[in-house]
Amino acid sequence: MTTAPDDYSWFSPERFPGLADAYCFTYVRGLTLEEVVTRLGVRVEDCSRVTLEKLIRWQTFGAVAVGDWVLLVEACSGLGITEEIIMPLSAGTRLVSHFYLDVDGMDYFYWIDDGKIRFEFAYQEGYSHWIEDGKIQFMFRPHESYSEEMPDELAETMKRIGSTYPPHTDPHKGPAFLMAERLTGITMTPRLLEESTYLGGVVPGSR
Repeated sequence: MTTAPDDYSWFSPERFPGLADAYCFTYVRGLTLEEVVTRLGVRVEDCSRVTLEKLIRWQTFGAVAVGDWVLLVEACSGLGITEEIIMPLSAGTRLVSHFYLDVDGMDYFYWIDDGKIRFEFAYQEGYSHWIEDGKIQFMFRPHESYSEEMPDELAETMKRIGSTYPPHTDPHKGPAFLMAERLTGITMTPRLLEESTYLGGVVPGSR
């Protein structure tokens, strides 16, 4: 069975029980696995190599190198949307993350460059930027953590989202995956999730 490039229906509770209903994917550019783990406050020697199944069962984070990026996969956890963690984790580099929790219908998306939030989707608030009258507009209240610069890197993707999905489609139903792909160059696939071996660990105080 083949799917259209914008179809992420394969990421379902039936195929990914324990993950699709409560997940967080975080991408960090230009760091090694060991550097990412250390920035999380975890000793590398305390980590172990795990499969996706063990990662979900043990509810650890799992880190895997994908090209120039490190992908963090979490089940039932949200390190990738905790600003106290992702702001320093993004220091000197780019971080992209998206999170979904089915029980509360919560969606979050972050694009952070070196501690500055470039773009965000926040539960009950919506997108920080959106296209109105043909231009990208900043929708949130000004804050020192936010960049009001128009994120041209996402302009075409946002137009694609608007033309591909019905209005007000939740990010986890496809838009978040498209935005992450545009910003990282990584296409999320079943093979990437299922066949990777992860460096798994637990951030102190996260449980």
